[in-house]
Amino acid sequence: MDDARLHIVCAHCRATNRVPSARLAEDPVCGRCGKELLDGRPIELGDADFDAVTSGTELPMLVDFWAPWCGPCRTMAPQFEQAARELKGQAILAKVNSDDHPQVSARFGIRSIPTLVRLQRGREVTRLSGAVPAARIVALAR
Repeated sequence: MDDARLHIVCAHCRATNRVPSARLAEDPVCGRCGKELLDGRPIELGDADFDAVTSGTELPMLVDFWAPWCGPCRTMAPQFEQAARELKGQAILAKVNSDDHPQVSARFGIRSIPTLVRLQRGREVTRLSGAVPAARIVALAR
């Protein structure tokens, strides 16, 4: 059995949890607040919690910078949700509303939306702008 443990920061209470890598797909819950850590759905992040969650989490993270008025963003939303389900236990998908959270968007130099940014421990690895299908989102997150 794999003894490696990964740090996962809870998006709800910001507690850092050590999760055995062999149990990532088994719906781990936060030790502090009891909410699911990896439920296969995108999490919402903003200016206040973005750094704590992304820099303290050892799983790859894929962030969708979007806005509610953006047609391509709305078109891609179901694809992003499908990709989150497919990547459950392998990566965390997050959404940042660039209108509501301009500090994070500005720091990443978001000029067009939707823009997907892949992070590893809070550092940008790659990015892709424009609406893409679920298969492309999954490939980018891995």
